[in-house]
Amino acid sequence: MTTTDGPTTPAQSGTPQGEDESTARLWQLAFGSMPAQIIHAAVRLGLPDQLAEGPRTCAELARACGADETALRRLLRGMAGTGIVTPDGGPDRYVLTPMGRPLRSDVPDSLCAMVLLFAGEAMWRSWGDLAETVRTGSNGFERIHGVPYFTYYTQNPDEDAMFNAAMGEDTKAVGPALAQGYDFSWCDTVVDIGGGNGALLSRILEAHPRLKGIVFDRPEVLPQTRKLIADAGLADRCTVVGGDAFEAVVPGGDLYVIKSVLHDWDDDYVLKLLRNCRDVIADDGRILVMEPLMPPRTDDLGPAHGIVTTDMDLLVTTRGRVRTESEFAELFEAAGFRHTMTRKLADHGHLEAQYHSVVEGKPA
Repeated sequence: MTTTDGPTTPAQSGTPQGEDESTARLWQLAFGSMPAQIIHAAVRLGLPDQLAEGPRTCAELARACGADETALRRLLRGMAGTGIVTPDGGPDRYVLTPMGRPLRSDVPDSLCAMVLLFAGEAMWRSWGDLAETVRTGSNGFERIHGVPYFTYYTQNPDEDAMFNAAMGEDTKAVGPALAQGYDFSWCDTVVDIGGGNGALLSRILEAHPRLKGIVFDRPEVLPQTRKLIADAGLADRCTVVGGDAFEAVVPGGDLYVIKSVLHDWDDDYVLKLLRNCRDVIADDGRILVMEPLMPPRTDDLGPAHGIVTTDMDLLVTTRGRVRTESEFAELFEAAGFRHTMTRKLADHGHLEAQYHSVVEGKPA
C-alpha cells in the first residue's frame, strides 16, 4: 500500500481546480448554520463581554459564565474557527479578535441583538422548513409558531425587546447615512413611522439641531423609545406617540419617514399605511421610504447578496418582500403620491448601509 505525506491536491486527485474550489464552497454553505450557532452560543453565554478586558483562560471563562469547562473548551475552539477569538499563547487561553468585537454588548457598533434574533430558535426553526414554504407558498414562521411574526413578538415581551434592540442596531449602521445624505433643510418636523426605539430619529435630530420629531409606533415599544430619547438629550424636541399605523397615522409632520417597515407587508397593507400618511400630510409635505431595493435585473446577484438574503428572510417570516423602484412608484401612485426621487445611500463605513436606498414621494 502506497502512502503520501500531506493532503491530496486537485492535480493528484484528477479534480479540476475550479471544481475543487466549488465543492469546498458548497461544503461551507451546507454547514453554514453551525458557525452561526457557535456565534449565537458565544453571545448568549456573554463570552465576548468576558473577553473585553483581555485574554482569559477557559477555566476563568467557565467560572464567569457558569459553564461546563469541558464543553466550553470545545466551544472556544469552534469560536476560534470562526475567527471571533484566537489562542493567546498559554494553554486554553483566548483573546477576542477585531472581528469579534461587535459581539460585545458595550460597544457602539454592537451586533449582539442581531445575532440573538437572526440565529435564535424562533428564526432558525422557521428557516428549517423553507422547502415547505416554497412548496405551498404559506408563511413559514406562522406555520411553525402558530401566530404571525409580529404577533409572536408582541406575545413574548423579552423577545420583543430583543427584536427592537436588533432593529436599533441596524439603524445605528444606516442612520448616519440618512442623516447626512438627505436634504432636511426644507422641513421642520420629521415623523418616524414604526420608529421603534427611536434610534433613527435621534440620529436625524442630533445631526440637525433645528428639527423636531415624532416617533410613532406600537404602545408596548414606547418605554424603550422614551428612555433612548431622554438619554440622548432630545426629549425637548421629540414626542413619542403610540398607535397603529394601519388604522391611522399621527398628524403634524412635514416629512414622514418609513424605514424597514413596508417590506414586511403585502401590497394591501402597504397601501393602507401609505394612504393613512396621505390623509394627514400637507400638500407640500413628503414621504420617504428607506429600505433595500431589488434591482430590475437580478441575474448578476449571488446567493449571498444581502438584498437576496433579506428577501428570502421575508419569504420565511412575513408576507412581505423586497420591492423594486417601479413597484414603489406604482404603490405611491395608488396611495395618492407621485414618486420624485430614488437614491442609494452612501455606506459611511457600514456594510448594512450599502443595501439601503431612499424612495421619496410627494402628494399628487
